[in-house]
Amino acid sequence: MHDDTLKERVGEEAYNVLAHGATEAPFSGKYVYEKTSGTYQCVACGNPLFSSDAKFDSGTGWPSFDAALPGAVIYKEDTAHGMHRTEILCAVCKSHLGHVFDDGPTDTGKRYCLNSVCLDLEPKG
Repeated sequence: MHDDTLKERVGEEAYNVLAHGATEAPFSGKYVYEKTSGTYQCVACGNPLFSSDAKFDSGTGWPSFDAALPGAVIYKEDTAHGMHRTEILCAVCKSHLGHVFDDGPTDTGKRYCLNSVCLDLEPKG
């Protein structure tokens, strides 16, 4: 779903992350410290991805969650840059969102590490 209008709609930084797997600078995203209750959606297509109830401060500089909404993301092996990671993509539009790691502090053991530019927050109510 990376058509010609996506870059115009979301801006160059978000487009580079969503379409080309770039990463925003740590501690630069608008949702790193966000505490508002609601649902985080894919900025490209509006797919609901994460509940604010799953958000935690990982200290990494990116918004982090311990669980995705059911069916919201797909997982892809990522061996770029000499690392072995699991990339997460929007299940609807296949946009790059970030990575998931098995070092989370909650019962799920997961840390979904997201780029803020990939997200829109729909506040509760």
